[in-house]
Amino acid sequence: MLRRILHCDMDCFFVAVHVRDDPALRGKPVVVGGDPSGRGVVAAASYEARAFGVHSAMPSAQAQRLCPELIFLRSDFGRYRSESEKIFDIYRQFTPLIQPLSIDEAYLDVSEHLGSYGSATAIAETIRRCVREERGLTVSVGVAPNKLVAKIASDQDKPDGLTVVRPHQVVEFLAPLPVRRIHGVGPASARKLGEMGITTVAELASTPLDLLLFRFGHWGRTLWEYANGLDEREVKTDRKRKSIGTERTFRHNVRDIEEMDQILRKMTAEIVAGLEKRKIAACTITVKVRYPDFKTITRAHSFDGPTTSAERIENCAKDLLRRTEAAKHSVRLLGLSAEGLVPSNLKQLTLFDRTAEFDEDLPSAAEPIAEYGGEDQGS
Repeated sequence: MLRRILHCDMDCFFVAVHVRDDPALRGKPVVVGGDPSGRGVVAAASYEARAFGVHSAMPSAQAQRLCPELIFLRSDFGRYRSESEKIFDIYRQFTPLIQPLSIDEAYLDVSEHLGSYGSATAIAETIRRCVREERGLTVSVGVAPNKLVAKIASDQDKPDGLTVVRPHQVVEFLAPLPVRRIHGVGPASARKLGEMGITTVAELASTPLDLLLFRFGHWGRTLWEYANGLDEREVKTDRKRKSIGTERTFRHNVRDIEEMDQILRKMTAEIVAGLEKRKIAACTITVKVRYPDFKTITRAHSFDGPTTSAERIENCAKDLLRRTEAAKHSVRLLGLSAEGLVPSNLKQLTLFDRTAEFDEDLPSAAEPIAEYGGEDQGS
């Protein structure tokens, strides 16, 4: 059966909520983020602010230098969550097959729910009108035969856009795009592809599959399929939480390891409260450290069984912290997350006890207890 997938992506969601509620902000460069006089980070920027080069995850001080007239607003996640629930209620009027990707974007499968609308395009147009009229906000929608193309399409005509890619248009639509637009292609993959002389999706699509398998392993097959517009992923309505975490960005660098321990203790209490509230347990604990030069390191440890023990998690976190150079360099950010989540009444046999080490550069979470990662492979 031909699938009809919508990717709905709210336009500049956090800022848009504030601007709707305070019309005096309309047309001005606005960001939601931390104090520019300290260690604040931009969580979201209006399109007027983006014109100055301001973007999310940018230090607030840098954003202010780029645009001295920038208006800084404090985040209000309670308001954003409430608004998100109302928007998702609109989506549910059209299909029960909804896969949230975040607070402000989702996939909708309307293949068997066209009803009196007759087409996915008509549903997309109606959703955009409902969001505008009922919530005073705008949403950009991509319509396509699969998730890959729908997500790319939703970004083609922002803000308040609608892009429809019909099955016979998929290859032509993807061909001229840079490879970075392919879901899962990050800087490292793009660099490797560039070394192979591959910079566009068309070039990737025409690359022999055997060569991609040789260079990228199993991921090479997915790259080839995506470049050729093939994506069999279903819209999953039972998306499970993969982790819960919390992190702190400090106004001044923290140098004392004992002070870091106290911060980890408070983070542990938040994590354990989150686990107990959801009746889940963690198999893995990860500590995240960002140094003053913005280099970010994570250290992870997997237990021999799931746990909700505050003592065990705190001791593990402290041990992982000491496997970094935090005490030597000082830190500007500390993070703690619980992963490998399972029902708290689940018991599992011990297979092995392992310690993993990763290096990654991730933006700071804006909310104390936040979910990291998703069902899809990110860029």
